[in-house]
Amino acid sequence: MHTSLSEHARCLYGDEFRDVLACGREHKEHHFVEELTFADADSILSMLRELGPHVVESRLPVWVRNLTYRLLLLQRPDDPALMREAADSLYLHGPAWDDIAADLRRQADALETAHA
Repeated sequence: MHTSLSEHARCLYGDEFRDVLACGREHKEHHFVEELTFADADSILSMLRELGPHVVESRLPVWVRNLTYRLLLLQRPDDPALMREAADSLYLHGPAWDDIAADLRRQADALETAHA
């Protein structure tokens, strides 16, 4: 068992600084997805920050990044900064998700306006 979600992801995908870790275990992507699915928001954010502090250089597959942000926003639906970060990630891999990214930005603006 890996000690963290970040370590598990690093064993599968590597990070922007290193290739995939050679931890000596067999890795199946669906086990990582199961761990990600039930991870708390802090663990997920930590993984994103550790593996790809610069979104453009992250080695996480696009579908993993999209799923990661979706899971984060389900856990933190009132976090405008996180919504904008998710939108930025979608814009980088668009244009298929540009409408969703724009909607996230609108939601973030509305949340900030409501709390101002």
